[in-house]
Parts: sequence; C-alpha cells; structure tokens
Amino acid sequence: MFVIELIYKASLAEIDRQMPAHMKFLKKYYASGQFLVSGRKIPRDGGIIVAMGDNREEIEAIAHEDPFYARGLAEVRVIQFRASQRAEDLPARIVE
Repeated sequence: MFVIELIYKASLAEIDRQMPAHMKFLKKYYASGQFLVSGRKIPRDGGIIVAMGDNREEIEAIAHEDPFYARGLAEVRVIQFRASQRAEDLPARIVE
C-alpha cells in the first residue's frame, strides 16, 4: 500500500482552476481499483491519496500523471507501507 502526498506549489485559485482535470485523474484510478481513499489536507496545502499497487515505481508513475504534478502545480511524495492492521468498521468511519 502507498500514501501519495501532494504538496501545492501554486495558489489555491490556480489549483481550483485545474480541479476538474485532477478529479478526472482520480476517477480513472478509483475505477481501476488502485485508489482507496483521498482528500484535501487541512490546512489546504495539498492532498492525500491512499493507493494500492504492485510496486513503488508503478505508483510513482501514476502519481506523476496527476495534472497538479504534470502542470507544475504540486510536488508529489510517495510513501510505501505494509498494512498490518485495520479497524473492523473502517467503511463506517470514513466521512465525506
């Protein structure tokens, strides 16, 4: 499993202008089953995506497709981890 951290380098106004392209990117990888959960950081200086993949290189390549990264609006950091425990009621805890 992986955590993809986006760190904004551009103004929120520019981020918001590019949000439709970012949402299209997210939907593509939710549909493929690779993205599990995502959202804005608080304070709003970037975002987080929890993802699954075969290896770090695959996830880094996917992260670099994000329009925020590809258009120079954000930096990306990929953190790999081995999920060893989870809450039994995890789906119920996620609030949109």
